[in-house]
Amino acid sequence: MQFAAFADRAAELEAEPADLETVSLVAALFRAADTDELPVIARFLMGRVFPGWDSRTLDIGPRLCYAALAKAAGTNVTADDVEERLADEGEIGVVAAGLDLGGQQGLAAFAAGGGDAGGDDGPTLAEVDDALREVAAAEGAGSEDTKLATLFGLFSRVSDDEARYLARLVLGEMRLGVGEGTVRDAISEAFEVDAELVADALQVSNDYGLVAEVARDEGEDGLSEMGLTVGRPVQSMLAQAGTVTGALESWEEVAAEIKFDGARVQLHHHPDGIAPPAAGREPTPDDPTVRLYSRNTSEVTDALPEIREFAEERLDAPAILDGEVVAVDDDGGPLPFQEVLRRFRRKHDVDRMREEVELELHAFDCLLDGRAGDGTDGGEGADLLDSPFRERHDHLTDLLPDAASEVLYSDDAGEVEAFEQEALDAGHEGIMLKRPASTYTPGDRGQDWLKRKPDVETLDCVVIGAEWGEGRRANEFGTFLLAVGADEGYETVGKVATGITDERLAELTELLEPHVVSEDGQTVEFRPEVVFEVGYEEIQESPTYGAGYALRFPRFVEVRDDKTPADADTAERVERLAGGVDGEDDA
Repeated sequence: MQFAAFADRAAELEAEPADLETVSLVAALFRAADTDELPVIARFLMGRVFPGWDSRTLDIGPRLCYAALAKAAGTNVTADDVEERLADEGEIGVVAAGLDLGGQQGLAAFAAGGGDAGGDDGPTLAEVDDALREVAAAEGAGSEDTKLATLFGLFSRVSDDEARYLARLVLGEMRLGVGEGTVRDAISEAFEVDAELVADALQVSNDYGLVAEVARDEGEDGLSEMGLTVGRPVQSMLAQAGTVTGALESWEEVAAEIKFDGARVQLHHHPDGIAPPAAGREPTPDDPTVRLYSRNTSEVTDALPEIREFAEERLDAPAILDGEVVAVDDDGGPLPFQEVLRRFRRKHDVDRMREEVELELHAFDCLLDGRAGDGTDGGEGADLLDSPFRERHDHLTDLLPDAASEVLYSDDAGEVEAFEQEALDAGHEGIMLKRPASTYTPGDRGQDWLKRKPDVETLDCVVIGAEWGEGRRANEFGTFLLAVGADEGYETVGKVATGITDERLAELTELLEPHVVSEDGQTVEFRPEVVFEVGYEEIQESPTYGAGYALRFPRFVEVRDDKTPADADTAERVERLAGGVDGEDDA
């Protein structure tokens, strides 16, 4: 399929307001796809190049994209011109479509992007996918030049309509109204398979392209056989806020655990090694036997060597475990969450940071126990997602007793509350309440897991802008514009400038500068990529900000590296909190 044909379908989808018709359009596109194109189409529609479990990224900042567009547009266009047009238009696809790309076709475009220097029909879908994977693989000295040349080659070969969707794809902003639910339902419709089987297969694979292929080629039997795979992380099961009394009324008995003030990790172990996602091969003895993934499925193995070593020494069978990594002091007492994030962000000087911040693993769930199967594709009896929590925790205790969480099973509210007080006295965040018979549902925030902790007034906000500082802070961002998720994009809820030391301000400036989209005097706009945890005294109505509410006395707490903008709080929750009604808990 030519990328032009995909762009035509994308335009149809973008113009279609009805959800059911959108599903049918996607289903028709799936049915028309050639054998190898289906997984690419499924991912591209959602603005992805790689499956959800794959931590690889294109690592293309807006400025690099603007430079590639400008180069493809001709010598009279600069990256600054592209940025200025973006400020006027507000959307990169519109800007790209209006640049009259293709004027640089010829030897340079041929060399950079492939294709026929004369009479080029434009890239195929497969060529775009291959080129973007090359971009993702470029690293080290000269990698930015490589990325720029590859993107220039692509943009030089596309029409205006193709450029609209290629630019969006490069920046992960497809905006077609096609989400995960749409793709899920379209797979079911396209290949006449049960929607629940599709949903189950997506939970265990975290790969929409793979599930589409299996549904097409193997039908419902193939979907039913899909299971967890060591080395492919799935989305974490999440919790809501709740009470002991409410939990006991609903469940009669609760499983209470300590809620650690740490960072969520998913631990994968296989004694035969786990090949990296980009390898495209079977594991070898040189591959690590343990890989660790964050809450948003990014690999963090290299940043947590002591956790990897701990698991390597104790595990001898395939396993997938869910847990938290906690920073501890010299006496083994818990340290604040911020100390854990110092390690999660670390790519260099890991050994030195290991000396400064000691980490421990507290595992609280077992998703796969390979002792009951081969563990490579779940295995007979190895996949424990449908097993009750009590049984999964028993597997965990057998597999890794040194790190398994303590669980109190009780039908007595007083006993649970005493357990909570012990946790608080020990310096922990609170307790979790779980239904003992609950299954593990990846990515779900249902009623089976509840978080009970002291009232801490914080929100997770997306940083969408800033103002440059003054005086000695003139070269750093000083005030940050905060937003929460809304039906269409983000709505602002205030600004934060307090609670930030000079050292942290320098770190935040370095973190956010690559995400600058535009700049106007003292004010800059960011691409929504970074999440701040922000404390506040109260939420009050305000016409100043888009959400209709403002945070009173906001104070910076920490960067939530473990969360994406999709995990941030929403305008709906802000409204509930302003009205005194606490809804979902996002931790």
